[in-house]
Amino acid sequence: MTKLTRRSFMAAGATTLALPALSGTASGQGAWPSKPIRVVVPYPAGGQTDGIGRVFSDFLTRQLGQPVVVENKAGGGGVLGVTEVKRAAPDGYNILCTISSSLIQNRLTVKDLPYDPEKDFIYLTMVSGLGGPVVAAEKTGATNLKQFVDYAKKVDKLNWGSYGVGSTPHVLIETMQKQYGFKVEVIQYRGEAPMWADVAAQTLDGASGSYAAALPVIQSGRGKLIAVTGDRLPPFPDTPTMTEQGAVGGFYETRAFTTFAVPAGTPQDIVKKLSDLLVQAGDDPKVKQLLTNYLLGPPSNFEKTNARFKRDSEVMLGLLKELGIKPE
Repeated sequence: MTKLTRRSFMAAGATTLALPALSGTASGQGAWPSKPIRVVVPYPAGGQTDGIGRVFSDFLTRQLGQPVVVENKAGGGGVLGVTEVKRAAPDGYNILCTISSSLIQNRLTVKDLPYDPEKDFIYLTMVSGLGGPVVAAEKTGATNLKQFVDYAKKVDKLNWGSYGVGSTPHVLIETMQKQYGFKVEVIQYRGEAPMWADVAAQTLDGASGSYAAALPVIQSGRGKLIAVTGDRLPPFPDTPTMTEQGAVGGFYETRAFTTFAVPAGTPQDIVKKLSDLLVQAGDDPKVKQLLTNYLLGPPSNFEKTNARFKRDSEVMLGLLKELGIKPE
């Protein structure tokens, strides 16, 4: 099992159906919105989560008539940004846009997690992709999963990129290590952008993450798409999935998601309006283009979002416990 060091952690894809009680209405607060709204993204600018946050915020700005501004609050595998929204006023002026790992995996990988994903937030919508790319650095010479595993067994230790303890790429390599028996050091980054930069620079042997963030590395030839988690990617139909190449484990069929949420206690009428608008954003040309570029499906409604969160939480938390992934 990979040792999770303090350095690797600090360098670093909703709620259960027992939803937090929604407060009544915002009638006592005056007309909403009457001032700018902020969307907190707990990861650096330039990654997929940031892109999603910005294009949906632009749609909300056009619909609500008030500026909806993205603030990047990166750090601690999403902990800093998520915690900030948890502590913010539940008044409809503070929205969280984050990925599944900060809400699910962090429950087992972060000691004394300062928020409870099941109680502290109300989840509005989510989007998720078809599959996630698994990329080997050009220096490995690998073009498929078998060749990458052979390379991993030849080197003293595989250097693998991740963007948070317990995140999708972290669980992926731990699951592979368990099956194939090679040594690996997982390097944790504060977001996808710097991680993929190091794959391109050949500092890392490989990484996995979102399609949009990985694509420039693949197109440059500095990284090779060797496999896919989930379903095959339409732009690369000849690249088999991990499962098709012999990898064993339910994790390879899961898909990370990005979700929008507000602090628990936000008035019910604001929750409904925001949720409905975010779902409607799926028909907006700018949003549709981004979703197409990222190979993401349309935003899901309130009920489907929370049902998906409950299901994915059970699967991922079970896998993490099996792998023995824990905070330092």
